[in-house]
Amino acid sequence: MEALLRNDHMQPEESPVPEGSISEDGLAISEEEYWKKYYNDPDFVYEWNRGYLEVRPMGDFKASNTYLWFSHILKCYLTTNPVGEIVALDIGFRLALPGGVSVRRPDLSVVMHSNPDAILSNDCTYNGIFDICIESLSYSSLKEIKRDTVDKKKEYRGIGVKEYYILDARGTETVFYRLNKSGRYGKIRPVKGDVIRSQVMPGFQFRISDLYTQPPLEELAVDKIYHSYVFPSYLKVRQLLEQEKQRAEQEKQRAEQAEKLLNFEQKRSEKTEKLLNLEQKRSEKEKQRAEKAEKLLTLEKKKAEKLLIQAEQMATKLRELGISPE
Repeated sequence: MEALLRNDHMQPEESPVPEGSISEDGLAISEEEYWKKYYNDPDFVYEWNRGYLEVRPMGDFKASNTYLWFSHILKCYLTTNPVGEIVALDIGFRLALPGGVSVRRPDLSVVMHSNPDAILSNDCTYNGIFDICIESLSYSSLKEIKRDTVDKKKEYRGIGVKEYYILDARGTETVFYRLNKSGRYGKIRPVKGDVIRSQVMPGFQFRISDLYTQPPLEELAVDKIYHSYVFPSYLKVRQLLEQEKQRAEQEKQRAEQAEKLLNFEQKRSEKTEKLLNLEQKRSEKEKQRAEKAEKLLTLEKKKAEKLLIQAEQMATKLRELGISPE
């Protein structure tokens, strides 16, 4: 808070006013008049604090980005874990405190389904006590800063809001409170460096640093801090795709190995075929030689038979002449 008081960029105490309209901030009115005339004012968002109007300040673009990012992860959580409802659009609730009655309109709030007072779809106000209230800190004036960091903290604690988050886009006053057993707010201690975990919404956790860098949801879906509730099926799909990619790669490798083996077998088959052709030609030549040798043998046999016949004829003639051929 002291750092904010020393902020050189602090705007004047007056909150921004829509052109052509006059704020009635600080006007003393009854609660009945507030509900009747000012709760649905077309130009200003008024809260009512113990008999006086308090106009809600306008935020800047930086604060808007922080608020929207946080509302997105909160929506993701309650979509994945339907244990409660997000309440926005300046829906207010009544705080009946010992020091007086206030009507506050948190920037964002959560009603758990376990809350005895359900919020209905047509409700413009909430008749119970929010389980979690979130305020996006405005730097429009010191009074507005004090309202979120001091006044509302005291009121939300007094009425029994279980967790209270203050989102400061500049990182100076960002703080997270939890109602303890003694009915006081204690700061929620970060774990694993700067991770805040809710007890009201089991499993809802986020990094404080991410409030300022606002990583896209597709990155959070594979981040171990968020993946259980930010598109939880996204990680499963990515894992399945990765598995399919690995399978495809394995099948590709098998196909390449099979192709190499097929090429090898094909080359070996071609080599074998060449050897068979060579052997066939060699066999053909051997056959031709055998046939030629057989013809020569037959011819020689015929010659021998002819000579034998001629020898017998000569022997016969010699015997006829009284000459012994022996």
